[in-house]
Amino acid sequence: MSFPRYPKYKDSGVEWLGEVPAHWEVGPLKRYWTVTDCKHITAEFVDDGVPIVSIREVQGRWIDLEEAKCTTEIFYELLIEGGRRPMPGDLIFSRNATVGEVGQVHADHPRFAMGQDVVLLRKLSPELSSDYMQQVIRSTAVTHQLAMLMIGSTFKRINVEEIRSLVVPTPPAAEQNKIAAFLDRETARIDALVTEQQRLIDLLKEKRQAVISHAVTKGLNPDAPMKPSGVDWLGEVPAHWEVVPLRHSITKVDQGWSPQCLGEPAPEGEWGVLKVGCGNGDKFDPREQKALPSDVAPLEQYEIKAGDILMSRGNTLELVGMATLVPEVRRRLLLSDLLYRFHALSWCTDPEFLVLSLRSRSVRFQIEREATGTSPSMKKIGQATVRSLVIPRPSLTEQRAIVGYIREQTAKIDLLAAEAQRAIELLQERRAALISATVTGQIDVRAIAARAAA
Repeated sequence: MSFPRYPKYKDSGVEWLGEVPAHWEVGPLKRYWTVTDCKHITAEFVDDGVPIVSIREVQGRWIDLEEAKCTTEIFYELLIEGGRRPMPGDLIFSRNATVGEVGQVHADHPRFAMGQDVVLLRKLSPELSSDYMQQVIRSTAVTHQLAMLMIGSTFKRINVEEIRSLVVPTPPAAEQNKIAAFLDRETARIDALVTEQQRLIDLLKEKRQAVISHAVTKGLNPDAPMKPSGVDWLGEVPAHWEVVPLRHSITKVDQGWSPQCLGEPAPEGEWGVLKVGCGNGDKFDPREQKALPSDVAPLEQYEIKAGDILMSRGNTLELVGMATLVPEVRRRLLLSDLLYRFHALSWCTDPEFLVLSLRSRSVRFQIEREATGTSPSMKKIGQATVRSLVIPRPSLTEQRAIVGYIREQTAKIDLLAAEAQRAIELLQERRAALISATVTGQIDVRAIAARAAA
């Protein structure tokens, strides 16, 4: 869909911005908005108090106080000194780490204070549009400047004075409101399409899991005679299958080693220790590792090899016990303390079939039921639990046929999911381009409004 342009443009005087509508202004943010830094004090945190907003709370359109930390009344009063009490229509801008994220203060927000790493933006005229300026800050018109102004290699940040100097295109106040309304309407349409594609991806993930779980517990022959498995949550299995504890299909279970590692991954050829997340995806990810310091001698008995089956010993409830098969892999990667390692007994168990079984709904049910730990972010399972997991076991020939079937079916599902993900990426690119074009005056929203009213 094509949009109309303004009848007359002028040079903005800014190379990267180019031309803007002739009646627009282009100037520093401080000409239109005040920029006030947070108080640089360390507040006391309490369970029940006044919320403090930091960079985590400014990721969406509105400030999100749901998981904000709280402070006492005394510290709240200190934090809002000097015009720092957030008011409806103010913007809270992240100047550290996630630089440029900006959330708006809603009229219904309870009182809160600014914490560390954010600044408060307040319009100098009540006629200016907070919605418009929020879109400008998140557009390439500003993110381009932020990329050039940020300092720091791993921890990015920007100085307050540089925020004040950000160049912003500024139409008349009434036009700002029209632009904000136009973008709300158009981005809502795009967001609805993104939601549809994400729903499709979620359905495909469910179908993928269902295909795997059904194949490894019921087999491929719908007419095969069935028998009770003897386990309530498993139900019936093909009559010629065994139902056995995992210990009857694997070698001994090893647990790894977790020395103090560096913050970055080990380069190729250097020793690294695997993170627990190396098996979270559908395939083993050797990039999920941290470098072993050069002054720490590696325990080479923990070096992983092709054919190892890894299982997370501790993780969130959804990921604890997640198994993965190691394919051909580079040398010098070590098993960590939060991972178990074992092998399939080759005379009775195909390793791919075993990993698929361990990822099935019936085994996930057992793992999540037996996981222990008070913290939701760290549940654990013991070796006894792992070895006692109950799995159906067909013949080796049938296991391999099931693996081939699952590969074929999941490849089709994965292709559809990849197409849906690409559609989401294209929609998000279109959304960003639409916002940037609109807030820099490449689309005449007045003409659109007039045409809609006609």
